[in-house]
Amino acid sequence: MTDQLLIVDDDPGLRELLTDYLGRNGFQVDSVADGRGLWAVLEQHTPDLIILDLMLPGDDGLVLCRNLRARSQIPIIMLTAKGDDTDRIVGLEMGADDYLPKPFNPRELLARIKVVLRRGRSKADFGEARRFHFAGWSLDVDTRQLVAPDGVVVPLGASEYRLLRVFLDHPQRILNRDQLLDLTQGREAAPFDRSIDVQVSRLRRRLRDDPRESVIIKTIRNEGYLLATHVNPEY
Repeated sequence: MTDQLLIVDDDPGLRELLTDYLGRNGFQVDSVADGRGLWAVLEQHTPDLIILDLMLPGDDGLVLCRNLRARSQIPIIMLTAKGDDTDRIVGLEMGADDYLPKPFNPRELLARIKVVLRRGRSKADFGEARRFHFAGWSLDVDTRQLVAPDGVVVPLGASEYRLLRVFLDHPQRILNRDQLLDLTQGREAAPFDRSIDVQVSRLRRRLRDDPRESVIIKTIRNEGYLLATHVNPEY
């Protein structure tokens, strides 16, 4: 079956260019200019992936991304003309699966689309654990609910959830920044990219893991990070 993409961007020239290019590469493409158009399309059908611009009239891409994540797990790639790391990190925390700064080569967008779709399908094709138990904590995969040893439910952002899943899928293994970026976002690390460090710090706070004496996620100097606890998956 042909994968269906939805482009949400207020630049008609870019929408036309991407619709033509991605269509010639085997995708069925719809495009709209704003959030109103996005919700109208979703009332008709569910695309396999959404390409969402950050700067939009009305609700911006961050608001739309957050609202999308509240109701579905459709993969999202965000486009942004801003080079500020804060916008990129916030976008990922809102639930975006990847991001691409403007201007960009359509071939790079095509490659990222394929990676995000492939990553989602690889999870669906193989049997997955429905729950993970580790260090007294538990994570329910279906609800994305993280429960502390004392029974308190701890909320997780989308990027925190993806990062925790990577650690739980690779316990007792050192993962460097490049590997963590590839496994959580499907992309290579840019020079001096420290967004993973920020996400690890936030995840540690969720897990009540003191960075000075970490017992769950340890920093391995000059190498990366390690989930240093036993993981018991429940299928």
